[in-house]
Amino acid sequence: MRHRAHRYRLGRVSEHRTAMLRNMLVSLFRHERIMTTVTRAKAIRPLADHMVTLAKRDSLHTRRQALSMMPDTEVVGRLFDTIAARFADRNGGYTRIVRAGQRPGDAAPMVYLELVDRTPPGSDKKGKDDRKKERKPRGEAGASAPRGKKTQKAAAGA
Repeated sequence: MRHRAHRYRLGRVSEHRTAMLRNMLVSLFRHERIMTTVTRAKAIRPLADHMVTLAKRDSLHTRRQALSMMPDTEVVGRLFDTIAARFADRNGGYTRIVRAGQRPGDAAPMVYLELVDRTPPGSDKKGKDDRKKERKPRGEAGASAPRGKKTQKAAAGA
């Protein structure tokens, strides 16, 4: 029977658990992707979805509710300004859990908890050419200009 088994305890007293979840929320909305264990990710996902729902309403009351859960004004401002705008047309399901293997020390199953429409770090390069640089052919052009000190000494001694 599952009597009184309705929340993730995470092996911590309630104050420690609350502090950990608040810190993880701040990290999630600051970096838009965090690596954690499966159980912690499942515990924080409803809280993160609730924070995005609050941000979509965007009133003074909802900002204060978000600040009571995440005590970082910079992150709350970012959540209300940029993240909520990206999720304006989505009704729930703002986070994704991606399996990432096992932790080396204790083999705990690790996951990435990330926002669904997260922009990858290198994708906002504007005006950059995506082609690879062409290399000079290796041959006589490469032999005329020795690369290292040892090859310079060998070429000078010969």
